[in-house]
Amino acid sequence: MIPFFDLKSYNEQFRSEFTEAFGTFLSSGRYILGEHLKNFEANFAAYCGTKMCIGVANGLDALILIFKANIELGRLKTGDEVIVPANTYIASILAIIQAGLIPKLVEPDASTYNLSASSLEGAISSKTKAILVVHLYGQLADMKALNHLAKSNNLMVFEDAAQAHGAENEVGVRAGNFGNAAGFSFYPSKNLGALGDGGAVTTNDEELASMLFKLRNYGNASKYVSEVKGQNSRLDEIQAAFLNIKLKKLDADNTKRRRIAKQYIANISNDKITLPQYSNNKDHVFHQFPVRIDDRDGFISHLKNNGIETLIHYPIAPHQQVALKEFKHMDLPITEEIHNTIVSIPLNPVLTKAQVDAIINCLNSY
Repeated sequence: MIPFFDLKSYNEQFRSEFTEAFGTFLSSGRYILGEHLKNFEANFAAYCGTKMCIGVANGLDALILIFKANIELGRLKTGDEVIVPANTYIASILAIIQAGLIPKLVEPDASTYNLSASSLEGAISSKTKAILVVHLYGQLADMKALNHLAKSNNLMVFEDAAQAHGAENEVGVRAGNFGNAAGFSFYPSKNLGALGDGGAVTTNDEELASMLFKLRNYGNASKYVSEVKGQNSRLDEIQAAFLNIKLKKLDADNTKRRRIAKQYIANISNDKITLPQYSNNKDHVFHQFPVRIDDRDGFISHLKNNGIETLIHYPIAPHQQVALKEFKHMDLPITEEIHNTIVSIPLNPVLTKAQVDAIINCLNSY
């Protein structure tokens, strides 16, 4: 059986470093907001090329807190509209709603699955105050065009970079450094994953960062001194320690992911299967390798019968979810087509050459 991602095998390579880090953590006596977190925040900010990083409990909180911080600073207000791709994971939309803002669902580009400047034509209204760009599956959206459009319309730009750790454009600017702020998730299966939940915000805006540091910790400016209505959303010390270890290997892992993706694209030849669009640059870190197929159930059964695990990212479009029934009236044919035909095949740093070859052969024989 070829698992979708054998996390146990992947994390085994870090066992001795994890054990050492845990010993340091245990001996420190400081288990919340300690040195491990400060070190990771500094290291991840430097990696992304930003001035600041704020560790939080998870990726959803990262986005919620970005919006809440901008509301506290008077840059957004309750009821403002935020454009978001209609085909994103539901968390992107939930963050907007839970911050008291209004999501405006917009169709993505059908080939990249990301927002494009042309896809936003006609979507911007007088109520629109921001764009939440999602780098879906690990591929950067066209940030040059989107930022130009945003500037022309006086809109803020936020990144949902939960799947794009390390993705960079042609001049080396990385995900997390393209807008006013970015939210990351460190869910265990991410390209940079913790051994539990975790998240972070990156930004170059020191005023925003100051507000985020307060909001993640009950609104406290100092111990027991609350200046705003905050919440408890702090990246755990032990997860920060583990992330510091794994961060050193992120670029190498992303390089391997791209190498496997290139093998797939060069060698999978089946008219029934639509492969991802890829420019052969570092703008894609292949958090997932999604293919599209009309007979999804038959395709998944074919792979399963050949010992290959697949996942669907994501089987139900957000506007068709019961939780978001207020959007069920929307006509979003591109989004629905994507969600009805998408399947992710295994692509991760622990795949062997034999496994990659077996996956290619299986897809070609479908």
